Amino acid sequence: MLATLVLAGLLLAHGLIHLGFIAQRPPATAGGQEWPFELSRSWLLTGFGVPVAIAERFGRGLVTGSVVGFALAAVVVLGLVPGAAWPATIALGSVASLGLLAIFFHPWLVLGIVIDLAALFAVVIAGWRPVVG
Repeated sequence: MLATLVLAGLLLAHGLIHLGFIAQRPPATAGGQEWPFELSRSWLLTGFGVPVAIAERFGRGLVTGSVVGFALAAVVVLGLVPGAAWPATIALGSVASLGLLAIFFHPWLVLGIVIDLAALFAVVIAGWRPVVG
């Protein structure tokens, strides 16, 4: 049961960390690090001339997909949603997260990319399913 709770907590935490993209940015400090969660800074969309307002809306959609996908995956692990939903929830969360982290890339976000790729590999390629309940 503890492993189930830990897995559900990790999935939920990974999804919720994406809210940093839409949360109020903390005040900058002298010599402080750059805020990594920034929807107004996209190397890809800016390169194609996409207006910042549209890039931000697109990013908010990806944030929503990430949070919803990983939150649902956590609920599946807890046995509150049928286990058949597991691959779809991980795919939704991971693909939305990968898109978000790649399009609005910051070097600090590499760990998130690794987590998403590992989740997709485990579920889609290796066919791993958690013990539900």
